[in-house]
Amino acid sequence: MSQVPAIIIAGPGTNRDADVRDALELVGADARIVLASELIERPRLLGDYRLAVVAGGFSYADSLGAGRMLALDLVVGLGEEMRAFVAAGRPVIGICNGFQVLTRARLLPGALGHNAQGRFDCRWVVLDPVPRSTSIWTKGIEDPIHCPIAHGEGRYVHPDPESLAAAGQVALRYRSTNPNGSVADIAGVCDPSGVVLGLMPHPENHIVARQHPRHCRGGGGPAHLGLRLFENGVRHAKEL
Repeated sequence: MSQVPAIIIAGPGTNRDADVRDALELVGADARIVLASELIERPRLLGDYRLAVVAGGFSYADSLGAGRMLALDLVVGLGEEMRAFVAAGRPVIGICNGFQVLTRARLLPGALGHNAQGRFDCRWVVLDPVPRSTSIWTKGIEDPIHCPIAHGEGRYVHPDPESLAAAGQVALRYRSTNPNGSVADIAGVCDPSGVVLGLMPHPENHIVARQHPRHCRGGGGPAHLGLRLFENGVRHAKEL
């Protein structure tokens, strides 16, 4: 297989879908953006793909809560197909609003609440991959990852973060600063199998070194690209 067929699931208000497509195409995927409503009309379409991304943005304008409406689309319209996709070991990643969607759809543990400081936050952060994580998306990555955040409801909450870490489900932690008050500095979590990952920061916005705000002053660099997460996802999909 020369290229991995990848689907980017979007909804009204999603605004990072094209950025994700660029990232996936850079690492050898044939990526297509599909509206959730189209998938609901043709649910078997999901089975044509080997990798899925729930892209970030403000789906349905965060009506009734961040990610709630798009999560309903996935649960009610695509629940059986999404469960089969994950059971087959096909990688799924939810970014920012997509992370909120995956927790609301119960494909990932925990939940996302309003930032501790009570306001929208947009800045660059540094993430540490957790060595003991079972996530296929962070496998083998030892260097920190630099990428931006842009959210108002990114505070990760979970009643027992220690057990989550012990199970290998904590994939990423904030290193530079905890921008939203997430419990135990958790920036990204995976499901027990490791194929589903959710994170609030946007790795699709650091896929080439020049995107880093300190690129001309010695910041960023290839070792710190968010692109490395997508490389892992596509590599795993190729091996299925």
